[in-house]
Amino acid sequence: MSERLRIAVQKGGRLGTKSLELVESAGFRILRGANELLYRIENAPIDLLCVRDDDIPTFVDDGVADFGIVGRNVLEERGAGELTEVMPLGFGRCTLKIAAPAGWPYRGVQSLQGARIATTYPRTLARFLERNGVEAEIVTMRGAVEVAPRLKLAQVICDLVSTGATLEANGLVAVDTVMNSEAVLIRGASKINAALAHVAASVVQRFRGVAASQGSKYVMMNAPRSALPEISRILPGAGAPTVTPLAGNDDAVAVHAVCQESVFWETLEKLRGAGASAILVLPIEKMM
Repeated sequence: MSERLRIAVQKGGRLGTKSLELVESAGFRILRGANELLYRIENAPIDLLCVRDDDIPTFVDDGVADFGIVGRNVLEERGAGELTEVMPLGFGRCTLKIAAPAGWPYRGVQSLQGARIATTYPRTLARFLERNGVEAEIVTMRGAVEVAPRLKLAQVICDLVSTGATLEANGLVAVDTVMNSEAVLIRGASKINAALAHVAASVVQRFRGVAASQGSKYVMMNAPRSALPEISRILPGAGAPTVTPLAGNDDAVAVHAVCQESVFWETLEKLRGAGASAILVLPIEKMM
């Protein structure tokens, strides 16, 4: 068995770049050499295998890699098998959608009965149609799915959507959602070398900390003690805040809270309206 933990990541592309950023944000220093297929971690016994995204589940399932970072859409299309989703990672979000030409009469999934649907995700689409009791013809394509209706290859399509700009450019409108996707950490059934168990646990813990800190904010403010219930209600995605008394003022407190959601200007205005003052919002780099 290898004495180095192996993590399969996408070679190139936005997901590949974000995966490497995750690794570095977790405190692992990547050594990039002439070999573009394998990067070594300088400060831990870890190797990164840089491969095609649809090969990542196979590498993990076969035990070539201990972990993999891949889009949930790729995992779903392959079929999970012996693979386990360890955690969502908070980036690479997109949606697999049904899209039709503008004006196409869509009144729910039953409108797809008997239709020709072009997609690069035939297995995922087939399961979606089966769950909804719809029989349709699936046209499998390798890419450029959005041109299928214009070329009369299909009436509608099933494709990944992030901004929707590509659909709009081709006169298509998203009409239904097949699944939501984001990057996930996966592992297989193969047992990790006992000598590397602590390394694997550290990877999971650090990745979880990085994922938890994404979008989170640390909010501090002063407020009247009587305003605490309203302030707790306004703070987005926060648990119970930390409350400490202010020196020399028994009726005022300092409030500190970790907010798991974005804190907008409107939120600050509501906090101020509830009686808060000296409000500070700080980004969180790491959280564990």
